[in-house]
Amino acid sequence: MRRAPLPLHLATGSFSLRAVDKAGVTRTRTAASDLVTVSRGIRVPVRSAAAGPAALRAYTDLDDDCILTLASAARLWRAPLSGRLEVDWRIHLARPRGRSTPRRANVVGHQLSLLPDEVVELDGVRLTSPARTWLDLASVLDIDDLVAAGDSLVCAHGPEFPVPRAALCGIEDLREMVARHPGSRGVRKARAAVELVRVGADSPPETRLRLLLVRSGLPEPVLNHVVREEDQWGGNGAAVLWPDAAYPRRRIALQYEGVHHNGEDQYLRDIRRADTALRLGWLEVRVSRLDLEGGHPAALRKVRSALESRGWPAS
Repeated sequence: MRRAPLPLHLATGSFSLRAVDKAGVTRTRTAASDLVTVSRGIRVPVRSAAAGPAALRAYTDLDDDCILTLASAARLWRAPLSGRLEVDWRIHLARPRGRSTPRRANVVGHQLSLLPDEVVELDGVRLTSPARTWLDLASVLDIDDLVAAGDSLVCAHGPEFPVPRAALCGIEDLREMVARHPGSRGVRKARAAVELVRVGADSPPETRLRLLLVRSGLPEPVLNHVVREEDQWGGNGAAVLWPDAAYPRRRIALQYEGVHHNGEDQYLRDIRRADTALRLGWLEVRVSRLDLEGGHPAALRKVRSALESRGWPAS
């Protein structure tokens, strides 16, 4: 017997039996072999390649109070995680205090006190807002990882950058969230971390590099700096370089070279970027993952040497 096709919004990810009833699909259809039961009352099509919100939407459709939180919300906001959270793919699901704690397979249940604007919707999924997600992560991340998560949420690049980016929230939003919940777990850590969050860091290694430099007594580099061509009259021309971090006065550009820089196309772009920096009088300092490791990271020596070659500290 030929199976009735599922409505498109059910066929493209996880769905709850509650959604089935709303769509007018029979419960008999949900027992067919082309669907997998991943948790009580939740189905996923066998060949589904759903990821992100589509893969998790059923969990917040179980009732009107369920929301994603902590690591699950952070993943949907694309905030970096570390340590055990990075490899723990259990689903963090919460209900308001006073309601029962969610309990089901592969779910970590929570009860949270949430203000109305701390719950938002992303592609049909209810979850904690970016700023509230960050505050909740303070209970499970160390301070440097919390700063990296905050950097990710506030990161923004203007229209002159090759890939413009809008922030999910601002540093002031993080500060306000900390002030709202003075008794929350990890709030002291969050108070310290928010003062270290900066706009413009694209990745956790870039955050770690900045923190390493500052804690070692070197000047804090500028993020989101744009280097421009000089026109024939000595003015500013087109944007040509976008260093990960920079010391503009001394024309030093810091570039973190991640794994993606190993590709041939990226390698050629890196050579062209270095040539442009040299032509404009900028000194480029390239930093890798290995340069950030160990008790005496090589990145410190590289950056200190570059600064000293350009007259730092001023006598």
